[in-house]
Amino acid sequence: MFRPLLIASSLIALSATAPAAPPAGPSRHFEAQDLFSLEVASDPQIAPKGDVVAYVRRSNDIMTDRARSTIWLVDRKTGAHTPLVAGPGAHSQPRWSPDGKRIAYVSSAEGGSAQLFVRWIASGETARITSLPDTPGAISWSPDGRHIAYTLNVPDEGLRLGSAPSKPEGAQWAPPLEVISAVTYRQDGGGYVKPGFDHIFVVPADGGAPRQLSFGPYHDNGPLSWTPDGKTILFSAVRTPKWEQEPLNSEIYALDIATAKLSQLTTRNGPDQDPLVSPDGRHIAYLGFDDKRLGYQNVRLYLMDRDGGNVRVLTDRLDGSVESPVWAKDGRSLYVQYDEKGTTRVARVTLDGSIRTVAEGLVQSALDRPYSGGSYSVADDGSIAFTSGTALRPADLSVTRGGSTRRLTRLNEDLLAAKELGQVRKLPVTAFDNRAIDAWLVTPPDFDPAKKYPLILEIHGGPFSAYGPSFSTDNQLYAAAGYVVLYVNPRGSTSYGEEFANLIHHAYPGHDYDDLMSAVDAAIAQGYVDPNNLFVTGGSGGGALTAWIVGKTDRFKAAATQKPVIDWASFVLTADVIPFFSRYWFPKYPWEDPQSYWARSPLSLVGNVKTPTLVVVGSEDYRTPVSESEQYYSALQLRGVPTALVKVPGASHGGLAVRPSQSAAKASAILAWFEKYRAR
Repeated sequence: MFRPLLIASSLIALSATAPAAPPAGPSRHFEAQDLFSLEVASDPQIAPKGDVVAYVRRSNDIMTDRARSTIWLVDRKTGAHTPLVAGPGAHSQPRWSPDGKRIAYVSSAEGGSAQLFVRWIASGETARITSLPDTPGAISWSPDGRHIAYTLNVPDEGLRLGSAPSKPEGAQWAPPLEVISAVTYRQDGGGYVKPGFDHIFVVPADGGAPRQLSFGPYHDNGPLSWTPDGKTILFSAVRTPKWEQEPLNSEIYALDIATAKLSQLTTRNGPDQDPLVSPDGRHIAYLGFDDKRLGYQNVRLYLMDRDGGNVRVLTDRLDGSVESPVWAKDGRSLYVQYDEKGTTRVARVTLDGSIRTVAEGLVQSALDRPYSGGSYSVADDGSIAFTSGTALRPADLSVTRGGSTRRLTRLNEDLLAAKELGQVRKLPVTAFDNRAIDAWLVTPPDFDPAKKYPLILEIHGGPFSAYGPSFSTDNQLYAAAGYVVLYVNPRGSTSYGEEFANLIHHAYPGHDYDDLMSAVDAAIAQGYVDPNNLFVTGGSGGGALTAWIVGKTDRFKAAATQKPVIDWASFVLTADVIPFFSRYWFPKYPWEDPQSYWARSPLSLVGNVKTPTLVVVGSEDYRTPVSESEQYYSALQLRGVPTALVKVPGASHGGLAVRPSQSAAKASAILAWFEKYRAR
């Protein structure tokens, strides 16, 4: 019998209920089974002429319990949908040729590793272009459409130490030793890293032998940008002897196609990445910042001459990070994506630094929690295709130009129009130091403001990230169970400026706790929240704050800490991004200043905890490793605090809610835990 969760024995009893009577009809409330029916749009790619949009459409297969990705074309005028590739396999990265007559994409339709394909739009014919041992990434057409560049991991032998004795023929021996010498030796979602390096290749767009262009013991990163003459590709990489210890010190390189010669164009201390050559070839736009070793630093848009000279910042007037730069066809401006107060937008930035918002309402394509985000692309005429949505609808596809926006898809309308969803409303919050804090409330279906409802405080991770008015399956499931859900952007959240984010620099957890408590007080002040029925949960950084909260206050009836950091010293030495956390979130290493690490660790407060606390983690979490959750669970058990440990089999940190059954079962387990301690 398939069991989506491995659940500690003390939790199994929570689901041992009497068989329910068959439903009298379809449910009007959002429920766990609905997760299999949801679809989202992602990676919209508008054709150069702006008449057609390709996008990746993700749906869930109830028989395999996995998301499947297909690629569709949408006619902008008629709204007609045509599947580009929708058969078995995973399909991604649609990219139009410069003339719009072909589209390249990556697909595993033929089995084995994913390969690069090209579709001729007029004829509908498709050709497989590569036969690669691994999945290509960062695919990019040459300006004349004759070649496609991509990145690919090239295996390396790695460090070898000694050898085993000769094995007799037919003998069944143990596997050989694994020798690890890399600083970052495992990656969340990817497991233990095999020796190898990402390098740049180019292949004829009509098929032929690929040619490797970059070499060496370094990772060469996309996106890749061709110069208009097709002779050079720009990319970013950390190509220094200490590249493993300095992940944020990337530079921009120019790679000569004919000779494979490299030229370094930037030199500063800090990341220089995402290079993009102007249409006339005279300038290079790129992203980065001067590294000051802060927990959060605004990523800015820069411009330099083709030879790397005359560097200047274009987004100094914007107090926030930008991403995904795109040149306008005339070369007089660029488009960028940015967040402001939990919402995601696209702005047009002129070369003199003026900034004007041209698209709003972007949403990210994940479903479980309401993070800000999204993606977009731009046609030659300035039309923008983007992922759009609301607090009540997941990501769809929209196109805007000149202030007129048209929604091209309604992927979930048949399902969600028949549901009475939890409504999402803004909640003004004033912090202890009179700062304005953004928060939102999700009220249950059939909400009656004259009644009293239990409340779940749901905390975002990051901690340098932001929630917004976006659709969330977790919050809708909680609301459908009769809870008011409160989610907040406390200090440390992005999209409110660099100063606001860095209020938790070297001080996290800290006053973000006070912001969350102020938000709970503001929710209670609305009159319909029962102050004697408060619950708290959150994931990653939100999991750390959940454990911190129950060590500071007993006001919550129960808690569920998901994939938390519990001991900062053990975390920074076992997380998958080892060089980053200990250098940017703390002033010293753990052995140099152990007290600073301990003072900010939720484990230091476990002696205060009385709140029944559930602990949830993916069994293959390499970001906040399983050992973090297990030591907290053990500490609670030793103290006699009611607890249980929920492990999600096969789930990574970022993939805790990827499989629909596990996402639904996780939310159900948390609700069952809260119901166990809910006052009646």
